Amino acid sequence: MDDTDRAILRELQIDGRIPYADLGPKVGLSPSAARLRLQRLIDAKAVQVVGVTDPMTMNQQTMALLGLRVGGDSRAVADELSRHDEVVYSVLTSGRFDLFAEVVCSKPRDLLDFINDVVRTVDGVASVESFPYFGIHTHRFMWGVD
Repeated sequence: MDDTDRAILRELQIDGRIPYADLGPKVGLSPSAARLRLQRLIDAKAVQVVGVTDPMTMNQQTMALLGLRVGGDSRAVADELSRHDEVVYSVLTSGRFDLFAEVVCSKPRDLLDFINDVVRTVDGVASVESFPYFGIHTHRFMWGVD
């Protein structure tokens, strides 16, 4: 991946629907060359262009990051949690928590019920700490491509 590829990725992180007519000049290429470059990145599986919903605009008003301590196989806990629609993603970690899971629920009571009735009952979950998100926000995953 060279500097031009990284420039294309930076522009796509800002606007994943940018027309090639706009993308090309921003990265120093013609529109057709930008299209070919992006297609090469897609074909190489270096990038995937997908639509991502914003839960806050879809009647999902309560979000939290859950830090879990696991007494057993963290991967099995992550797999079990990922079966639930409320879980946006889960990731294994090292340090204070064995696993993080981001969850989205319609209202605070639903989040509480999900934590108590689902997460805490998963075999291997030793403890859960919740870090709720407050206010309106937008998810922007801006991966460093420098």
